[in-house]
Parts: sequence; C-alpha cells; structure tokens
Amino acid sequence: MVDVARSGNSRDNEDEGDGPADQDKPGDPATSGRKASGKKKPRSFWKELPILIGVALLLTLLIQTFLARVFVIPSESMEQTLHGCPGCYGDRVLVDKLVYTFGEPEPGEVVVFERPNTWNQSEFTAERSSNGFVAWLQDVGAAFGLASPNEDDVVKRIVAVGGQTVECCDEENRVLVDGEPLDEPYIYWLPGNNTQESFPPIKVPAGMLWVLGDNRNNSCDSRCQGGGGKNGLVPVDNVIGKVRYIVLPPSRWRGVGDHNPQSAATNNAMPFVPLGLGFAAAVPTVWLGKRVRTAIRSGGVSK
Repeated sequence: MVDVARSGNSRDNEDEGDGPADQDKPGDPATSGRKASGKKKPRSFWKELPILIGVALLLTLLIQTFLARVFVIPSESMEQTLHGCPGCYGDRVLVDKLVYTFGEPEPGEVVVFERPNTWNQSEFTAERSSNGFVAWLQDVGAAFGLASPNEDDVVKRIVAVGGQTVECCDEENRVLVDGEPLDEPYIYWLPGNNTQESFPPIKVPAGMLWVLGDNRNNSCDSRCQGGGGKNGLVPVDNVIGKVRYIVLPPSRWRGVGDHNPQSAATNNAMPFVPLGLGFAAAVPTVWLGKRVRTAIRSGGVSK
C-alpha cells in the first residue's frame, strides 16, 4: 500500500512538472530567433525624410489655407506700423484667416485683402522672373512669405464699415466718421507733409469697407483708387484676414494693434483666436520634431 501511494505521488509530481518543461527557457536560441525575427526593423533616416517633408508641407498647406498665412509687406503705405519698401526686406506678418469666420471686420483693424476690380493702381511691382518655372517657384515662395507677394494682395487699415459715412477733414485735419473725428495715433506723417488730402462725405454701403494707409500721405487707398468715391470701397468678401503679428525680422517682433479710431477702447474681440492658432501650430511642430529625432536615431543605428 505504501509503494502504490508513493508511485502515485511520483506520477503526479511528474505531471505537474510537465508545464514548466514545455515552456520556452530564457536564453533558448530558438526562442531568441523567433523574437528577433518578429521585431520590426526601423526605417533609416533617409527613408523617413521624404515622409517627414511631405507631412510638413501638407500641414503647412492646411494651416495657410484655413488658419493663418505669412505675408510680405512690400510697400511703405503702412509705415510705421508695418515696414516695407521696394527691393528691401519688408516685414513678414502673420495674418489670421479664421477670425472673420466668427465676426465681421471692425474699424481700426489692419487687414490683408484682394485688390477689388475697381482698384486700378498698384503700390508696387511684384518681382517675377521671365522664366516660367522660376516665376512659379516665386509664387510658391510668396504663399509662404518667402518672396514678394502678388500685386493683388493689399494691406490697409479699416476706417469705416457698412452704414457709416466717412469724410475728411475737420478744422484740425482729422477724418470724420458719422460726423465724429477719429482718434488715429498710428498715422505717420512724412517730414513737412502733415496735411492729408480732403474728400467729400462717402456713405459706405453694407458689405463694404473704407480703408486708409497709416502712412497717410504716401498711400493710394480708398481715397484715390478707381478715382475715389464708391470705386475706392473694398468688399468684405475680399478680405483675406486680419494682421496679428510681425514675425520677421526678429528685431521687429511684436503684435499689430487694432486701436479703434472711433473709440478710446481697444478692440479685444476674439482674444482666444491667437492662442488657438498658436496651439494649432505648436502641436504639429512638436509631433514633427519627435518624428525627426526618432528617424535620426534610427538612421544612426540601422545599416
């Protein structure tokens, strides 16, 4: 009886020991081979690079189309708020393209817009090569703020909106809107030329804007385009966006104020939009940076 019990216990112990015996042992060459063959080999940096460039261009295109775009200031008409001159390195400004999805342009805001059909003068000549391919590259560069913009892209400050009547000037040489003088601390007067040209009362129709340059006597704006009057008005639908910041050169980094000349209060409408744009730009930037670092490490290790 004792021998039978011992034999049974032995068989039980052997059965219980079968489990660990069947499992892979650490250091087993066969197991290591299976694990090594199942691990995905990282792509080299040079294979990752075209993907990264493609993703960066796609993100840039989406941001430029729907959120914000960088424009070059090519003329002196908005000095000294915005610097620009033919043939020089003008300010690069960030234009918020989202803000007017939630509201309408307001007096005092600096905007970029497409030149209306009634505007018959350009304040600068776009520098374009006679070579078709080079000219195309220059147009692409202009879309990213790297080259002179299209002649049809204009930047001015809104002075009056639809329903208001604008005229110039009162006895103190101030523009009037609905009979009230404007407070315009941003005006820049050329030395010895601080009297602005007068114009009769203009009733601004709904959906239109009356715009002027800050360099008041060196700007062809709503006063002179198309002969002035109704031909100088800008349709709201032509507005591309609101100028928010000067992003280049570094010495000029600053926000672009939108002092409302019809009120002493500063227009702070939509304060969350710049923050939202910054967040939208930061997320893909951080993501791309992480991908680049990973790709570089992989390229350095892989053969």
